[in-house]
Amino acid sequence: MLVLLGFAMIAVFMVLIMTKKLTPVLALIIVPTVFGLFAGAGLGIGPMVMDSMKSMTSTAALLMFAIIYFGLMIDVGLFDPLVKFILRKLGNDPAKVVLGTAILAAAVSLDGDGSTTFILTTAAMLPVYLRLKMSPVVLTCVAGLANGTMNILPWGGPTARAATALKLDVNDVFVPMVPSLIVGLIVVLVFSWLLGLQERNRLRTVAPGIWGDVADPSEAFDGGNGRGGAVAAGSSASGSGKGGSRTAGKPGTGGGAGVVVLERTEELVDEHDTAMADTALDPNRATLRPKLFWFNLALTVAVMVTLVANIVPLPFVFMVGSAIALLVNFPKVKDQGAQLIAHAPSIVAVVSMVMAAAVLTGVLNGTGMVKAMSEWLVQIIPADMGPFMAVITGLLSIPMTFFMSNDAFYFGVLPVLSETAAHYGVGAADMARASITGQPFHLQSPLVPAILLLVSLAKVELGDHHKKVLWRTAVISIVMLAVGVLTGAIGIG
Repeated sequence: MLVLLGFAMIAVFMVLIMTKKLTPVLALIIVPTVFGLFAGAGLGIGPMVMDSMKSMTSTAALLMFAIIYFGLMIDVGLFDPLVKFILRKLGNDPAKVVLGTAILAAAVSLDGDGSTTFILTTAAMLPVYLRLKMSPVVLTCVAGLANGTMNILPWGGPTARAATALKLDVNDVFVPMVPSLIVGLIVVLVFSWLLGLQERNRLRTVAPGIWGDVADPSEAFDGGNGRGGAVAAGSSASGSGKGGSRTAGKPGTGGGAGVVVLERTEELVDEHDTAMADTALDPNRATLRPKLFWFNLALTVAVMVTLVANIVPLPFVFMVGSAIALLVNFPKVKDQGAQLIAHAPSIVAVVSMVMAAAVLTGVLNGTGMVKAMSEWLVQIIPADMGPFMAVITGLLSIPMTFFMSNDAFYFGVLPVLSETAAHYGVGAADMARASITGQPFHLQSPLVPAILLLVSLAKVELGDHHKKVLWRTAVISIVMLAVGVLTGAIGIG
């Protein structure tokens, strides 16, 4: 009976979330409560939930203050110079544009919010892609690769969910996976460079009316002097931009249409600044603190080093970092309160989910459902496959997190798999680490609102995005899993 109730509860939970009949927070509270009462928990369901909630307070604190910290860093302009650097130094050659997109997306992904990453990356880079006649699908692909890989950061969601579901310290899950994250990002950069080269080669074959007689588009951009302009794709034979014009051929001759050469990259940045108005990268926003850039950069580096060194609990690191950042950047109490309020919606959405998860995990463990379900799975899994449960879980996480939400997988499926793996000597931490390797693939799911936002902003068809991104994210997920196994972060029983 417990086995049936357990699987039925998970199924109902997943269906309600996937069909959007209930929000994850409501489903995490209502569904386990109903099934827990059917399982005979009675009034004991309250203590079950409260015992589970005690283990989640540190995760909730981590997410709350990480959101505050990185949201604050975006507001004060820490990432603005990076955007301008990309446009000035990498924004000339198509291959460099794509590589710069990956770097920007990975950097902004530090805030743990996919929607913010895609809004900033698209706002910064889409005008460049369109100006140079590059494919916006490449932009969405690279942004998706970078953000999906960075999504295993503790405050990104999945790692916190895995730690919460298995009642582990989030440090124990994330820190051993740092090598996998680094290698995953290297693969992202390699894919980005190759995609950029493909774009460069594609533009070589475009009619001379776009690229003139230049054999290599990068030459058209750079001109060998490091200052070059961008070629105006689709421009008329003659004409003048606000920075003047030159032609690749003589108008009126039979040598083909002339090409207008756009303003130098510095002027492109000015146009970019105009395009950023009323966005999170608005160059005139009141929260900018350019004089404190080096302080904010040093503080962020110190926070990240302390995080990786694992010498202080992560929640406390971000608590102190947020307090210092608020105090220095916004000395007035009124401004400090305004900043906290500005990021309140993101905080409430994430922290409420973590707290609500205590109901599901509490019922699963308190009623004995997880134990009964794992014992049933042990009976049907071949004994010779048991020691490889962590690897199996990592592979399963690729398709399963694509077709279901992270909430459904980490709070519904992972605890059962972990309990089963324990019978073969595979630890919960190994299972948690393996389970997050499917995140690059997961982030491309149509169930993820952020990816729908990305393709919408870039005016790209989701099918076109999937054709280019899915196999690459599958490769990254498998590589991260393999590195985890090789480094011992993901053990074999």
